[in-house]
Amino acid sequence: MEDVWSVLLRVGAAWVTLVFTLIVLPSALGVSLGISEAYLWVLMKTLEWATIRIEKGVKKPQPQIKTSATNGIIERDETPMEKEIVHPHRVDFEFSDIFYFCRKGFEAIVEDEVTQRFSSEELVSWNLLTRTNVNFHYISLRLTIVWVIGVIVRYCFLLPLRITLAAIGITSMIVGTTIVGQLPNSSVKNYLSEVVHLTCSRILVRALSGTIHYHNKENKPQKGGICVANHTSPIDAIILTNDGCYAMVGQVHGGLMGVIQRATVRACPHVWFERSEVKDRHLVTKRLREHVADKNKLPILIFPEGTCINNTSVMMFKKGSFEIGGTIYPVAIKYDPQFGDAFWNSSKYNIVSYLLRIMTSWAIVCNVWYMPPMVRQEGEDAVQFANRVRSAIARQGGLTELPWDGGLKRAKVKDTFREEQQKNFSKMLVRNGSVGSLSAGTESD
Repeated sequence: MEDVWSVLLRVGAAWVTLVFTLIVLPSALGVSLGISEAYLWVLMKTLEWATIRIEKGVKKPQPQIKTSATNGIIERDETPMEKEIVHPHRVDFEFSDIFYFCRKGFEAIVEDEVTQRFSSEELVSWNLLTRTNVNFHYISLRLTIVWVIGVIVRYCFLLPLRITLAAIGITSMIVGTTIVGQLPNSSVKNYLSEVVHLTCSRILVRALSGTIHYHNKENKPQKGGICVANHTSPIDAIILTNDGCYAMVGQVHGGLMGVIQRATVRACPHVWFERSEVKDRHLVTKRLREHVADKNKLPILIFPEGTCINNTSVMMFKKGSFEIGGTIYPVAIKYDPQFGDAFWNSSKYNIVSYLLRIMTSWAIVCNVWYMPPMVRQEGEDAVQFANRVRSAIARQGGLTELPWDGGLKRAKVKDTFREEQQKNFSKMLVRNGSVGSLSAGTESD
């Protein structure tokens, strides 16, 4: 029995030594040995081969289906209500007007623009991870063997490796920030804090087999500014801190997340709020303004959508982030779903299940675009400013821009949306004289 434990200890020591030598140490130094690039190249060739096998395995030609930018199944007519309902030389209300609203209602029931953003993006071709498309079926024995080998590699090699790296990264973050937090406030403490955050973030990115392409680095957020980005996953923060340090904003948590928050806030001026404080908008805005006013503090990182979207679109930005003042640094994040789905469907998976799915995927590949800083223009309110920043991020990331609130992920549609449509229809009738005609007809009767 002692011999067995001795062998296990030696194997474990060799495993940790290899991980430290080939991954942790190069990550800490910001050096790449080319292992990730070689792994990604092999993976791309394998997926290309699998795609060809799938196409050859389909005996019957598949009809060409017109796909929209939103992968929808309905070809929507975006003609405005005024142009579709109102015809020349017509001023009276007609019962046929209700067909416009009936059609819009049927479209929303079959496929609305909101709820589909809270489910994983549909893949064009199978990525040997999961069958996310009804068109995927048994093709050949060789493809099945490759899939089985992939399962073994992902669960028996990549998963233990990634768990080891994640444990090293999290432990280093807690220990490092706790030690740095004991130092008095000075430029040395700030420098060491940034080193710890960058080093640990790089290790955590390696734990995801992350390959990140950063563009336009000359536009990186500066101290005293506010960085806003579209939100797909909790790992968005790790993706960004891999290339620079930020002051995080969020609610105080318990458990392991709470331990990390308490450790990091000692070394870096993160802004954590108690649950009771989050509802106090004035208090939140005050603390954020105080942070932005200090040009020596790290830029604040905020995700104005307030919830995770499946990386096909950008939804409404909450105006609170744009009432603070200061310079806004927009950042667009776009993941490649071919290698792994980074989207967190929090209504379907808890954080543990989500991390397990991430760590058993092939890799996390994404592009990050730093965009030119933006400031609030004269006469522009917070909502207009938020919409302008959202539009810029959507264009840069190739995402669909939607005006809907991400809060619809868990809440019902507000009555004000329905009342707005009713008001628009009423205004149209008044403008065309329908109300006057109806009143005159009633009096003559």
